[in-house]
Amino acid sequence: MDEATQELSVTPDAVAGGTTQVSDEVVEKIAVAAARSVPGVSELGGDVARFFNAVLDKVGLDQVGDARRGCSAHVTNGAAVVNLVLVIEGGRPVSEVTDAVRSAVTSAVEAYGLRVDEINIRVDDVALAGPAVPST
Repeated sequence: MDEATQELSVTPDAVAGGTTQVSDEVVEKIAVAAARSVPGVSELGGDVARFFNAVLDKVGLDQVGDARRGCSAHVTNGAAVVNLVLVIEGGRPVSEVTDAVRSAVTSAVEAYGLRVDEINIRVDDVALAGPAVPST
């Protein structure tokens, strides 16, 4: 058989080597989506981030920066450290909400093949359901 017309056999073992890196920004987006899905999480981001988001809402740029707001992450050697800033709903026990957030974020990030070493959470505010009732 002529070498030019010979078929090349490809097996699963014939995969090129190399490295895969997942950026911090990707982990931040995954973590934010997971945290937002947890009941009791009202918003993400500290006071300044929420202020700027409110301004962006007013000028019609409401989606700018939302994907990563309230989150920072650092990935080293396939392991992630995630920092979240949350606003929780009033009346919700902080430990229940933060435990659920840690669980959801860990599951979501690990589904992408990374290990989660730490999830640090700062509860920055509480969202109260209605206007405060003055005491008499």
